[in-house]
Amino acid sequence: MSIINNHCEGFSPSIDENCTHLILGSMPSVASLGAQEYYAHPQNRFWPLMARILEQRTAPTVYAERLNMLLRHHIALWDSIATCERKGSLDADIHNEQGNDFSALLKQYPHIHTICFNGGKSFQCFKKYNQALLNHRDIHFYKLPSTSPANARWTIERLEDEWKIPFASQ
Repeated sequence: MSIINNHCEGFSPSIDENCTHLILGSMPSVASLGAQEYYAHPQNRFWPLMARILEQRTAPTVYAERLNMLLRHHIALWDSIATCERKGSLDADIHNEQGNDFSALLKQYPHIHTICFNGGKSFQCFKKYNQALLNHRDIHFYKLPSTSPANARWTIERLEDEWKIPFASQ
């Protein structure tokens, strides 16, 4: 839940028993850790993108309403990494990471059938620590382009085209 001497600890998942989809980031940014909110950096396109896809409107400004928007659509939010060492916010600077326990999460929330990765680092870390889960035929996996402002070559329109695919059947 914080950064101390470049040691980062992630958040608990935002999830309930009705969730069918799980979106995974890598590790919250410095801005997110400081605010104690997923995707808190004002230039990250995650919240505007999800509001466009799910409700065809602008994103709520209040964090609790943002989380509730996802939960209304049965979407959980978490990260592939539980803890790591990192200076700054770039995924490329992540070292000594430890993955979250997805076997336990999926056992506790058995309705999850779709896992989406927000960027390559999220998928890479999930794969490193959860290789066996990738073989589950009852779970669909989507590697999606990062919503980070560092991924500037992807416009919001291009992101929307890719990100709406796993949520089309909702």
